[in-house]
Amino acid sequence: MTAIIASRITLDPGLCHGQPCIRGLRYPVAHLLGWLAAGMSPAEILEDYPDLELADIHAALAYAARLAEVANVMPIAA
Repeated sequence: MTAIIASRITLDPGLCHGQPCIRGLRYPVAHLLGWLAAGMSPAEILEDYPDLELADIHAALAYAARLAEVANVMPIAA
């Protein structure tokens, strides 16, 4: 899982305010995750954003899975 994250997710303070992005493009990982959470299929995302690849979506999901493994989780205010 770490290899796919490292090969697809980039952090650049000069790009998208330092948010994790896909391959140095201006697609924050949070946007891909939001699209998936809203019900878009990977095929729909790839159709709408042709410079993305299926491996980018897999990397975004792997990144989210890694973040979910943190030891301390703070509750979100309702």
